[in-house]
Amino acid sequence: MTRILTILLLTVPLFSSTLDGLIEYAMKHSTVVKQSQAQMELAQASREESTSAHYGSIDLVGSYTRFNLPRTLIPLTPATIALDAKSVATTKNLWSTGVMYSIPLFTGFAQTRQVEMDSIATRLSQIKLSLTKEQLAFNVASLYLSILALQDMTNAQTKHVEALKKLKNTINNEVKFGKKAQIDLLKAENDLYGNISYLEVIKGNIAITKASLASLVGMDHVGSIKPIKVSVKKPNYSIGKLLNKALSLNKVAIADLNIKKADKGIEKSESSKLPQVSLSSYYGYNYGENDSSNFYSGKFENEKNWQIGVNAKWTLYDFGKRDAATQKAKIAHMTAAPDKQQTLLDIKKSLIEASVKMKQE
Repeated sequence: MTRILTILLLTVPLFSSTLDGLIEYAMKHSTVVKQSQAQMELAQASREESTSAHYGSIDLVGSYTRFNLPRTLIPLTPATIALDAKSVATTKNLWSTGVMYSIPLFTGFAQTRQVEMDSIATRLSQIKLSLTKEQLAFNVASLYLSILALQDMTNAQTKHVEALKKLKNTINNEVKFGKKAQIDLLKAENDLYGNISYLEVIKGNIAITKASLASLVGMDHVGSIKPIKVSVKKPNYSIGKLLNKALSLNKVAIADLNIKKADKGIEKSESSKLPQVSLSSYYGYNYGENDSSNFYSGKFENEKNWQIGVNAKWTLYDFGKRDAATQKAKIAHMTAAPDKQQTLLDIKKSLIEASVKMKQE
């Protein structure tokens, strides 16, 4: 698509500023560009989210628990109780507030694969945005040229209608003087009205094409457009050479990235078969009012509490859940591979069709 657009622009060196202005306006206001840009921003946000997950999270936590029997504010050892049992705070209403930090230490490389997948998705969205802009510029230029062609047809058809009107008047006068039969006048009128109808069809097509151009560009209305000079040069390239260059097109790059993303999806699904290790830490305070059985009944006390630990989990059997996830990822890969092949076939078909048409012309 890039090369097609380049050829179009190079072979039309006298493109008016109006066309350039429409293309520039479309790049900023077209809904298809805005949607593509939103998809790119969404992919970038997803990548940032998966990257941030590597660093864990810091949470402010709090709780309240009502017990049927008194509880100590913090875990105690026998030595602590032996030293001064009366000073041990006990309560039935336990409050706690603190800060918790948790981070995954090992996820079977699932997080790494997710970051890689999101990076590929970001690159995909960037290429799609570029492809969208290329196609938009090409389509705007095509509609612009179509309008100009229809306007030329309108001018030619208008002149033809005027000539038919004069012919009809001439035949009408000749019928009056007996030089022509009435059937000749009827034929002239029929030809005139048919061409008038065709002129209205052309004008309607101009209105429709302008509406399509306005919708594509992202504006309410497209007014008059300036005529431009167009010269078409036939490229002297073989189909084989063009196919080799087609491997660098954005469409092919998108197909390649979809395959890579599917590969990473398979690797990510396999990570669930490995152990999961995480670290968690907590620092905070427990609060409570001493219950009636405590020596210092009614006194509100608090105790500092902190802890740090490592947790490990290795799923031995999940009734086929992991296998299903892996199979799902493999199916996605099976879909992506034929897509690339079909993309190349479609490009080859388009090149052959274009080559044949140019030779026929």
